[in-house]
Amino acid sequence: MVHIVGAGPGDPELITVKGQRYLSEADVVIYAGSLVNPALLDFCKDGAQIHNSASMTLDDVVGVIEKAEQEGKMTVRLHTGDPSVYGAIQEQMDAFDKKSIEYDVVPGVSSCFAAAAALRQEYTLPGISQTVIITRNEGRTPVPEAEKLRSLAAHQSTMCIYLSITMLDKVVAELIAGGYTPDTPIAIVQRASWPEQKIVRGTLATIVEDIRDKNIDRTAMIVVSRCLGADYELSRLYAPEFSHMFRKASQ
Repeated sequence: MVHIVGAGPGDPELITVKGQRYLSEADVVIYAGSLVNPALLDFCKDGAQIHNSASMTLDDVVGVIEKAEQEGKMTVRLHTGDPSVYGAIQEQMDAFDKKSIEYDVVPGVSSCFAAAAALRQEYTLPGISQTVIITRNEGRTPVPEAEKLRSLAAHQSTMCIYLSITMLDKVVAELIAGGYTPDTPIAIVQRASWPEQKIVRGTLATIVEDIRDKNIDRTAMIVVSRCLGADYELSRLYAPEFSHMFRKASQ
């Protein structure tokens, strides 16, 4: 059996209880060494086979898992954040299906939500934004024309932009070209939930200069939203004059 487990954004305590249990029981662990906090490997049992997938191909990964299956061993494929977001797990699951390898997926905390926690920010504020777009800028991996930043910016919603910090100048240019004004708030959160977490706030007009000499690297999340520090309407859920199935409105 293979368990594809979301490791969370970095803090070892942010893996799910189920994910930690599987990790502690696994005979074989294949982890995304370029991003997963190695402290999570402390949960592994003595004698577990541990492989760093940073230097492995898809065939290598599947080969290790296929061998473990033949030996009746349990494998954890440990991915950073939540494996469903830029996790490259679909191709692995398709390979498992072809080989009749049984597997399941354990979700994890994605870095965009760890970034919200670091910023102490809600992404969906009444009257400001009720939509969160998770996306990335086009780089070596192409992006469909309708999903390019310039097109998505027209929605004026909260945007969490992955894998794009090294192209921040291009990101800013595309967002402004798509409709965000230069004074739109933006935050950069590097290594959210890690001890070395770093936050830089600014606007689209200032952020490129704001992060200069801050040693911001590729693990940073870009959050663009007028929710960042905005005045907003209070939620109707807790308004005294608002009735719902659990509470009657008061006069």
